[in-house]
Amino acid sequence: MAQYVDGFVVPVPEDNLDAYLRIAGEAAEIWREHGALEVRECVADDVKMGEVTSFPRSVQIEQGETVVFAWIVFESREHRDRVNDAVMKDPRLADMMKPEAMPFDGKRMIYGGFNVAVEG
Repeated sequence: MAQYVDGFVVPVPEDNLDAYLRIAGEAAEIWREHGALEVRECVADDVKMGEVTSFPRSVQIEQGETVVFAWIVFESREHRDRVNDAVMKDPRLADMMKPEAMPFDGKRMIYGGFNVAVEG
């Protein structure tokens, strides 16, 4: 079954990791309530700084930060658009989405939508 995935790479200050994961958990519940099939938030464990490219370089990692790799799975692009529209209208998300409430630099977050091409 072909699916659609929104993917994210986020630089998170290590001192803010607990706050980030708390907010991410609350947001995941909201996405799931509105129909997302799966939400994953993964904290870097074996992620090295590459000479040219790497997860840390992609978000211009700074001293004291770690990388979070996250994704949300949907049935299709259309399903994703409907779910995200509902999530963005959910008042519970409003406070979490304010830049001053985010425990990371949202300007360095990378995200995008992807069609699933291979399933294993």
